[in-house]
Amino acid sequence: MDRSQKADAVAELNRTFNEVGVVVVTRNLGMTVKQSTDLRNKMRAAGASYKVSKNKLAIIAAEGTDYSVIGDLLTGPTALATSADPVAAAKVIAEFAKTNDKLEIVGGAMGSQLLDADGVKALATLPSLDELRAKIVGLIVAPATKIATITQAPAAQLARVLSAYAEKEAA
Repeated sequence: MDRSQKADAVAELNRTFNEVGVVVVTRNLGMTVKQSTDLRNKMRAAGASYKVSKNKLAIIAAEGTDYSVIGDLLTGPTALATSADPVAAAKVIAEFAKTNDKLEIVGGAMGSQLLDADGVKALATLPSLDELRAKIVGLIVAPATKIATITQAPAAQLARVLSAYAEKEAA
């Protein structure tokens, strides 16, 4: 990698660090290409990304951002999982690490808050932004549905009574 490629990589990582809500640092212990591709596809589907980068370049890119706290985590063969949703990357990485012993969660950061491996796993148990939105919509819609049901009930009962009288009269 020549000097200009390194500068481009640092600029791209810096831009990423300024846009994301969470960074998860993982250690790759001999994952196959198929496993890496599978993980990247799962990350992409969740709206996250997974990128292997040189530790020194990542440390340089993190300087001046909230994620400068991850510098000590970047030792050995590491990769960075990032997402704008603070839960998405952690969720996918934690699920993948359960089934693959060649991926180890080292830690991460949510803004300037440094997380250890247990912190990342705890973050993965939280509901995602989309799940929270769905719950809020459900809570808002539920009372309206109940009101509609309650207001319809008397009219339905009245219709049944009138129908019963009509049948009685016809008989």
